[in-house]
Amino acid sequence: MFALVALVSPLFAQSGPRIFLITDAEGVAGVCRQDQTDPKDAEMRQLLTGEINAAVDGFLAGGASEVLVWDAHDGSQTLSALTIHPRAKLLMGGLGITMLMERGYSAIAFLGQHARANVKAGVMAHSYSSLGIQNMRMNGKPVGEIETRAALAGAFNVPTIFLAGDQAAAEDLRAIVPDAEMAVVKEGIAYYTCISLSAQAARDLIRDRAKASMAKIGKIKPYKLDGPVTLEVEYSTRHSMAIDAGLAEGAAVVDPRTIRFSGKNFMEAWTRSRAR
Repeated sequence: MFALVALVSPLFAQSGPRIFLITDAEGVAGVCRQDQTDPKDAEMRQLLTGEINAAVDGFLAGGASEVLVWDAHDGSQTLSALTIHPRAKLLMGGLGITMLMERGYSAIAFLGQHARANVKAGVMAHSYSSLGIQNMRMNGKPVGEIETRAALAGAFNVPTIFLAGDQAAAEDLRAIVPDAEMAVVKEGIAYYTCISLSAQAARDLIRDRAKASMAKIGKIKPYKLDGPVTLEVEYSTRHSMAIDAGLAEGAAVVDPRTIRFSGKNFMEAWTRSRAR
């Protein structure tokens, strides 16, 4: 048993700030078409990995002791341990309801992030599923991955300190965490049209802002929602709810494509919405 602990401990026992980096593809510089987001697209993988490694460089330069990179795009099959930053750790696979926030990270960060669904000038903007979900609302307000994941982290007292992505995604985060560091790598003109920085310019910007974000740990408060919370999911016409969807605890069917989950706080509503 001692030998096993001795082998495992160096991987997980770290001192100093620990960053949980959530990655996606639609917000990467140079990615503006749907076909580019295929997880096996060689150029997208290279662009995304370059931005991730620049961010890891920045976090480490700012004092991070560990950066856990979650491959969160399209089934967690985009990144490779062969090309990821040598001092980063790569998390592959789907996560549970808590997204490992119970492990006590110092902060979360977003990279390659897109805006929520139906945002003007958002490059490939969507909320969780571009095909299956039309809209998501939290306490009546439109939300996407940024807002819900920031709230999930906040429920575990973990702040959101950094985002790299398009201008619309940065504005989504700025609305709830105005002091987070932003690396805007492209401007959306339309859903599939954008003006992008070069790969090198994007990496340089990301490295700089990631380093700067480390100084904000302890200054940026976790994003928290007080009181009861409702999470509403409006599915697209490509998706249909189960016949008995409204029988789940805390659930109410609003219309044939919309279901609402309620809870006494964010975690209760979130758990009910994700446990279906």
